[in-house]
Amino acid sequence: MAFEAKLEFVPVDRTQKEEIESLLPIEIGMFGGSGNYDPTVIENPMEIKVFTPYGETSDNYIVGKAKGRSFVFLARHGRDHTIPPHAINYQANIWGLKALGVRRIISPAACGSLQPDKVKLGEFVIADSIFDRTFGRRKDTFFEGGPIAHLPFAEPFCPELRKVAVDTAGKLKYKIHDKGTYVCINGPRFSTRAESMFFHNQGWEVIGMTAYPEAALAMEAGICFVNVSMPTDYDVHGEEVVTHEAVLKTMADNVDRVRKLTFEMIDNIPKDAGCDCQTKMKGGLF
Repeated sequence: MAFEAKLEFVPVDRTQKEEIESLLPIEIGMFGGSGNYDPTVIENPMEIKVFTPYGETSDNYIVGKAKGRSFVFLARHGRDHTIPPHAINYQANIWGLKALGVRRIISPAACGSLQPDKVKLGEFVIADSIFDRTFGRRKDTFFEGGPIAHLPFAEPFCPELRKVAVDTAGKLKYKIHDKGTYVCINGPRFSTRAESMFFHNQGWEVIGMTAYPEAALAMEAGICFVNVSMPTDYDVHGEEVVTHEAVLKTMADNVDRVRKLTFEMIDNIPKDAGCDCQTKMKGGLF
């Protein structure tokens, strides 16, 4: 483990404290992104506030069971979508999941397709790489003012969870791209035409605003992390202009498919990790 996170929480319903404690440690976590805030997959959902040394999380966590596995959901932008991507407290969100005991994170997210001829709206891209264009404007490490650490980040997403996502999508007959590069921009603005065409010409697949630093912080925390991207627009190509309204419309049209894929993934996640995501930081500490 890279570090330990001591759990301190308060149930919204104080009568549920013992029931919540019986679920700990929580096994699987999921972020809800644009248009995907309904944690209905959770049986007997209970709401808790987790206190972190990094400040407020985006919202309270919803905990319970999903397909017999202990599970937690967090709306990364807040349930009323009030937090823009550049203002999300990524450190607090990931630290809170770590404190709850989470070892695997499923992270569905709306994104733009950078390759309109190949990656169509409503399809799924299970990214295997990131190109970071946030330029260090976001807090992307837990190692500040203490031990020096260097994160091995050649593979930013868990290969085991990526396979689970690809295999599950295949069984559901969903169109899937089993790899791709996720370009992460700072937001909240969308790309200029010049920026979008540059990313397109590099051959990269999707563009979004949240996979970084979520993936890096998760790996520092010893948590497997998978990004499930669903294009809701074609970014800026030719006469195409992306708008927030268009993104939400496409997401609304496809949100049931996102929920179905991520919910069915839970059954297929092995109890014990067969990857090295949870131990990568052992060689990174100095």
